[in-house]
Amino acid sequence: MADSIEKRDEEEEEEEELDETSYIAQKDAVLFAIDVSESMLAPPPPSDDKKAEKDSPVAAAIKCAYQIMQQRIISNPKDMMGVLLFGTEQTKFQDEDENSRGGVQYPHCYLLSDLAIPAAEDVKTLRGVVQQDEEFEDLLVPAKEPVSMSNMLFCANQIFTTKAPNFGSRRLFIITDKDDPHASDKNARSQAAVRAKDLYDLGVVIELFPISHPDHEFDRSKFYDDIIYRDPAAGEDLAVTQSNLKSSGSDGISLLSNLISDINSKQVAKRALFSNLPFEIGPNFKITVKGYNLLQKQEPKRKGYVWVDGETMQYIEGETKQVTEDTARTVEKVEIKKAYKFGGSLIYFTPEEQQKLKDFGSPVLRIIGFKLQSMLPLWASVKKSTFIYPSEEDYVGSTRVFSALWQKLIKDKKMGVAWYIARKNASPVLVAILPSEERADDNKLPIIPAGLWLYQLPFADDKRDLPQLPKPLVASDRLITEMHKVIKQLQLPKAVYDHSKYPNPALQWHYKILQVLALGEELPDKPEDKTIPKFRQIHKRAGEYINEWGQILDKEYHGMENDRKQKFNRDESEEPPKKKIKASHSSQTLEDMSVSELKKVVGTGGLGKYTMQNLKDFLNAKGLDGKGKKPELIEKVEQYVEDN
Repeated sequence: MADSIEKRDEEEEEEEELDETSYIAQKDAVLFAIDVSESMLAPPPPSDDKKAEKDSPVAAAIKCAYQIMQQRIISNPKDMMGVLLFGTEQTKFQDEDENSRGGVQYPHCYLLSDLAIPAAEDVKTLRGVVQQDEEFEDLLVPAKEPVSMSNMLFCANQIFTTKAPNFGSRRLFIITDKDDPHASDKNARSQAAVRAKDLYDLGVVIELFPISHPDHEFDRSKFYDDIIYRDPAAGEDLAVTQSNLKSSGSDGISLLSNLISDINSKQVAKRALFSNLPFEIGPNFKITVKGYNLLQKQEPKRKGYVWVDGETMQYIEGETKQVTEDTARTVEKVEIKKAYKFGGSLIYFTPEEQQKLKDFGSPVLRIIGFKLQSMLPLWASVKKSTFIYPSEEDYVGSTRVFSALWQKLIKDKKMGVAWYIARKNASPVLVAILPSEERADDNKLPIIPAGLWLYQLPFADDKRDLPQLPKPLVASDRLITEMHKVIKQLQLPKAVYDHSKYPNPALQWHYKILQVLALGEELPDKPEDKTIPKFRQIHKRAGEYINEWGQILDKEYHGMENDRKQKFNRDESEEPPKKKIKASHSSQTLEDMSVSELKKVVGTGGLGKYTMQNLKDFLNAKGLDGKGKKPELIEKVEQYVEDN
């Protein structure tokens, strides 16, 4: 029965994992709209800084799209990407043999990569532009006349409508340095606002990536506040505030790195772990909430197998079959029955009955009481927490009730204890509902949002007693003081750890291998690992303090060793007290005893003091069976003595 229960639990966990990560599989369509103008093509001012940006904003933006496409073609193969250049002298919409899309002209709009699932040719095209190949020399030539933003937005509208009509997530990334493209033309501004509203009604989200120059700071309020719309119910409270990107390397931060980091942060659509989950605060008192995994481990996902031994690589589709052990005959699904072992017998269940066994009720988050937060021990954390946020879709007013509960929990320093079923067929768990206040960095970008967290509580069998550990050695005050100096020298800038700057080297190497196979590139010698410590900087900043700390440690260690040796020698020199030797019947073996001595031992019940080996040797010497447990051996010896 234990095996069957363990098997059932594994199946439930597998179903939960599939449900938990299914929201990641939703399709996403992203279109880059890059402004090609003289100011965007101009390189940044010269600088003596080695880290200064040397590419123009247009080149940096295309490099960004190129690197993002390399990542997405492998990590998210179902997503669509496209690159649209506007403000170019040339005009192109789709393929070489087509001059329009739907019979409508879009002058000075060049569709460098059509909105589609990226293929190897699309990546090679962007790579050719990045490497400035001859065939792309005439591409980045700016138009002589002003660009119509309404024309560009209408072109993007047509691209999304024809290429991704049913996608749940569609986004337009505009990269430009012109904060007021139609300063003297109110009619053009009005037309652009209408086209942007059409995109909003279509479900397309416009994201702006403004480029600021050293002599001009980008001002959103001049034009783009009327272009970019925000839906209050779309969960934008969880978004990261957009900052202006500067076309200057004087601050030591490259424009390309800023673009990639910023676009990556907006690249992942805000998809909920669960949507519209009923949150019962009291009897007949419900609101709805959405759940998010704000920190999720990213792992390589195998979409299939590729055969590389032939002339060309081929995609292999796997097929799984169950066969009989003796005849290797394929077993049909109707022949398979599931059972649980109970009391030595197999109890069979139909699929419907098995479904009922897993059914603990509909998904719900139900508060069953409140406790002080101080009552929650540190060891109670058994799984990562889920962040929840109110949703107005089912119950209007959920945000106000949610906010009132959040404020009350923070004010009284309390937590809710709730019964929690995340999804259908999920096992119920008990969770603590903990409030969190918003935390931001120095740039006022939120690190931890304000809201409630579901902190899973352990059951009795989730805990185990740790073995008794020996008493640890405690460092001296001098060692602790010297180590403070080392830690102080090795602190990160502003004491903030930014995990986005340290990608998983194993995951990136996995993607790099796939990229090499797909694009026919050369395999690099070794993977780039940003997690390797910078030993030169560590030695330069803290080497002297580390050496001094090591010398102090050696002195204290040798001092402890000398004290231990002296104590050992002192104990050895002292004569240990003599122990009284107690007479025992076991000092003489049974084989050496006479019959009268044996009868005396048996009469006083002294056979129990002899070892099993002594009893076995005696019985074997007398030709008797020496097998069995000690009581049986004693009984055989007593029988022998009685018979003789």
